Amino acid sequence: MIDKTGLAGTYDFGLKWTPDPGQPAAAPLGPPPPGVEVPPPPDSNRPSIFTAVDEQLGLRLESARAPVEALVIDRVEKPSES
Repeated sequence: MIDKTGLAGTYDFGLKWTPDPGQPAAAPLGPPPPGVEVPPPPDSNRPSIFTAVDEQLGLRLESARAPVEALVIDRVEKPSES
């Protein structure tokens, strides 16, 4: 994601949206650890992420291509014991 808003600073906000049907939901592998809340199942009455960002935050998400930095690890070795 590339930020082209020109807004500086850190923001804390809540966004209510429904994941796309093609996105797999994360399924818990067992009971959550103590103190961790399990999120409720998606609410199909909520808008898509694109609509939610527009309506709730006044921002627009656009699909675009842009160069990105990438880190490529081409070899890994265990450290020697010496």
